Amino acid sequence: MIANAHLTTSRRLGAALLIGTILGGWAGPAFAQSTAAPSVPAPPAPATAAQPGTTQPGATTPAPVATQRVVRSVSVRGAERLEPETVRSYANLAPGQNYDAETLDQAIKDLYATELFADAQIEGADTGNLVIAIRENPVINRIVLEGNKRIKDDKITPEIKLSPRQIFTRSKVRSDVERIIELYKRQGRFAARVEPKVVQLDQNRVDLVFEISEGPVSKVRAINIIGNNQYGDDRLRKEMYTRQAGGFLGFLKSNDSYDPDRLAADQQKLRAFYLTQGYADFRVVSALAELTPDRQDFVITYVVEEGPRYKFGNVSSESALRDFDTKTIDALTQLRSGEWFNAKAVEDAVTRLEEAAGALGYAFSDIEPNYERNADAKTMDITFRVNETPRVYVDRIDIRGNTNTRDKVIRREFRVNEGDAFNALKVKRTQDRVQSLGFFQDKLEIKQTQVAPDRVALGLDVEEKSTGQLSLSAGYSSLERFILSANVEQSNFRGMGQILNAGVNWSRYSKSVQLGFTEPYFLDKPILFGGDIFRRDYNSFNYVGNTRNTTYSQLSTGGGLRLGFPVNEFLTFGTRYSLVQDNLTLDKSTFYTDLNADGVVECDPAKAGQYLCDQLGRRLTSSLGYTAVFDNTNGIRATRGQRLVFGQDFAGLGGDTRYIRTRADATKYWNPFGGFVLSAHAEGGYIHPLEKSPRAGVDAVRITDRFFGQQLRGFDIRGIGPRIRRTSYNSDETLSDAGSVTDALGGRAYYMGRVELEFPTSSGLRSLGIRPSAYVDMGSVFSLKRPTLNNYFARCFNTTTGVLVRTIDASTPAAQRQCDTTTETRVNGYQEEYLGDSIKPRLSVGIGFNWVSPFGPLRIDIAKALLKQEGDDTKLFSFNVGTQF
Repeated sequence: MIANAHLTTSRRLGAALLIGTILGGWAGPAFAQSTAAPSVPAPPAPATAAQPGTTQPGATTPAPVATQRVVRSVSVRGAERLEPETVRSYANLAPGQNYDAETLDQAIKDLYATELFADAQIEGADTGNLVIAIRENPVINRIVLEGNKRIKDDKITPEIKLSPRQIFTRSKVRSDVERIIELYKRQGRFAARVEPKVVQLDQNRVDLVFEISEGPVSKVRAINIIGNNQYGDDRLRKEMYTRQAGGFLGFLKSNDSYDPDRLAADQQKLRAFYLTQGYADFRVVSALAELTPDRQDFVITYVVEEGPRYKFGNVSSESALRDFDTKTIDALTQLRSGEWFNAKAVEDAVTRLEEAAGALGYAFSDIEPNYERNADAKTMDITFRVNETPRVYVDRIDIRGNTNTRDKVIRREFRVNEGDAFNALKVKRTQDRVQSLGFFQDKLEIKQTQVAPDRVALGLDVEEKSTGQLSLSAGYSSLERFILSANVEQSNFRGMGQILNAGVNWSRYSKSVQLGFTEPYFLDKPILFGGDIFRRDYNSFNYVGNTRNTTYSQLSTGGGLRLGFPVNEFLTFGTRYSLVQDNLTLDKSTFYTDLNADGVVECDPAKAGQYLCDQLGRRLTSSLGYTAVFDNTNGIRATRGQRLVFGQDFAGLGGDTRYIRTRADATKYWNPFGGFVLSAHAEGGYIHPLEKSPRAGVDAVRITDRFFGQQLRGFDIRGIGPRIRRTSYNSDETLSDAGSVTDALGGRAYYMGRVELEFPTSSGLRSLGIRPSAYVDMGSVFSLKRPTLNNYFARCFNTTTGVLVRTIDASTPAAQRQCDTTTETRVNGYQEEYLGDSIKPRLSVGIGFNWVSPFGPLRIDIAKALLKQEGDDTKLFSFNVGTQF
C-alpha cells in the first residue's frame, strides 16, 4: 500500500509539473540537468551526491511557484576543490536577483559548460533559498598507454591534449581517442581501436588508461579496374605506386598498404601512362577505396574511360626570337608526324627548347605547345610557339642557409657572376659543382627570380650537413681475420673547404697512421695544395696448415706534397712529390740460419724462400708524378657523366729505386630509366723498371712497389695475382696433405673492371639512404719475372751447433737421403710452385647494400667468384660502417 501510494503521488506530481510548465509555472527539481551517458565511463559518484531524477532523503517535493521570484540565498553543496564563491560565479546567481525557470536552466548549462562538473542540480527553487548541488569532475593523476607496440609512447603522447593535473572530461577524452585513432590511420592501421578506462583513486583523482588495440596494417587486398579495354588490369597495376598484398616475397613490399595520398597519385600515374600511349582523352571517372567488413583490408576500384587513340599530326613551330629560329626548334623537338601521340615526348621537347633558349641567355623563355585535336582523323597537331622575351642578365646572387661554410667557398663554384649574361648551362654546371662539394643536402636547386624584364636574381638555399666523418671500418679476411680502422676527416675545415684527415688502421698483421691536409684554393686562387705524412707497418703472413706464419715485415715512413690547378671547366692537372723509406725484414729466429758455419746467421732461402730473401733491406724512393683528371659528373653520388684519370710517377730523383709507374681509370654513369643508376668502371696500371734485375730469378721491381690490385669483390685481400705455394714433404719424400703455404708477390701490371646497377627504392627507403645494387667485377694482376724456386726433400743440421750440414734433394743418391741420427737433426723440406701469373680474368658477381644508418654509412657486399685461377683466395662477405659529425 505504501509503495502504491508513493507511485500515485509521483504520477500526480508529474501531471502537476506538466500543467505548471504549460501555464508558465515551474518547480525546482524539474529543471535539474543531466546529460546522456557518453561512451567514456564516468567515475562512480559519491553516495552523498544528488542524482538527476531522484529525491534526497528528507527533501520535500516542491510545489509550483510563481513565474518570477527573488533569490534569497545561494549556497553550494558538494564542492571539494573549488571555492563556493567560484561555483556561484559560474552559475551567475546572487541574492536579490530575480529568477525564473529559464534563469535556473541557463545557470545549470553554464555550470556544465565549464567542464568542471560531472553533475549539477539546483534545489530550493520554490523558496528562493537556492542550493547548488554539484559533483566535481575528478583530476587526472596520470595517463597510461597500454597495448601500443608499433607506435611508441613518444609519438602518441603529443597527440593527447589531456595531461596530469588537468580536469577529467568525457569530451576531451573522446577527442584524444579520435586523435590517436587518426594517428594509426596515418600509419595504415584502420582497424585500430582505443578504449579509454578510468581507475578511481582517493581525493577524487583518476588514472586515465588508453587501452590500444593496434590491429594489422590495412593492406590493399585487390585493385579492380573497370572500363579498360586496351590494357589489362595487370599491365595497369604495374604503372601504379600501390601494389596488391600477397604474392611471392610479399612480406618485402612496402607499398601494399592503403594510403589515400598514394591513391590520388595512382590516378595521375594512370593518366600519365595513357597519355604516353596516345589516349589524349583518357580520364579516371571515379576511384573508390572500400574497407572490407573485417576492417583488415581495402579493395580499390577505378572506373576509367580510355577514349580514342591519337597520332601526331602536323608538327610545326613558330619563333619570335631571331637567334632561335624554327629550324633549330624543329631539330630539338624530335617529334614525327604519324607516330603515336605521347604527352611525355612533348614535355621533353619543351624542356630541351627551354634549355637551348637558356643557353642563349633567355632565362624566362615563353614556349607553348599548342594542341589542335582532329577527332575524325584521330590526329593531334602541335605547334611549338616561342614568344618574344628579352635577354636576361644576372642582377644578383643570393646564398642563404650557410651558417658554417663561408660565402666565398660557395661563390667560387659559380660559373656565372653578377652582371653576366644569363646562361642556363652555366647555372646547371654551377649547381653540379656546389653539389659536388659534399657540404650540403642532396638535390639542391638554384632558383631564378625575375626582378626586372631583363634582370634575374639567382637564389641558392642550402642546408648544411655534417662534413666531418668518423669512419669505423671492420672486415673479415681468411688471412688477417678481423680488420679494424678508424679514420677522421673534416672536408670543410674552418668552413673554408679545406680537408683535414687522420687515420689509424689496425689488424694483427698491419698497422698504420697518417695525417693529411689539403687547401683547394691556395692563396684564394684555384690552385690545390696539400701534403701528407704517414707511417705504415705491414707484416705479411701465410698459413702452415691451420697455423698462421708471419713472413716479412715492411715498415714504410714518408710523406708527400701535392699541387693541382684547373685547365678548363672539366679538366684538372696535378703534380706531386713523395719521399718514402721502406725497410723489409724477416724474423731472424724463424728465417735465418748459419749457412756457412762461420757463426753469421743469414736469410735462409730454404726457410723464407729465395723470393723473400732477395727483397730484404732498406730502400729510399724519391718520386715525382702527375695526374690529369677529366670529370663532368653531377655530384658525389653521381648519376650521369664520366670521370677519366691518367697519372704517372717517375722514381729516380735520388734514392735507391728507378721506375716509371703508369695508371689510368675511367668511370661512366648513366640514368637509363625509372631511377636506376648504371655505372661502368675500368682501371689498369703498369710499372716499368729503369734498372736491371740484380740476378736471375729476381724481378727488377721490388715487392713494395708492385701492384696488388684494388680489392676484387668475391676475392680476399691480395687474393689474386702471382704467388708461390709451398707444400711440405713427409719423411718418406711424399708431399704432405696437411696444407700449403701461399705468399702473394704482386705484379708489374693489373687491370680491374666493374659494371654496377643501383636499384631505385621507395621514397621512404630513399629518405633513409638505402641504396641496393648488383654488380659484376673482373680483373687480374700479372706480369712478374719467374722467381727462383726451391724443391728439396730434407736438410740435416748439426744437433749440437745447429749449423746446416747438407741438403737432400732429387739429385742426392738414394743411399745418402737419410740424416745421421746420432749427430744430425732432420728437417723436412718442401716444394715451391709459381701460380697465378696470368692475364686471364677473375670474375665475380654479387649484390651490395648501402645504408646511411644511425651508426653512419654502412656497406655490405656478398659476392661469389665465378672465374678464378689456381692459388686465388676467395671471400664471400665483407662490410664496413662509419659515422658522421
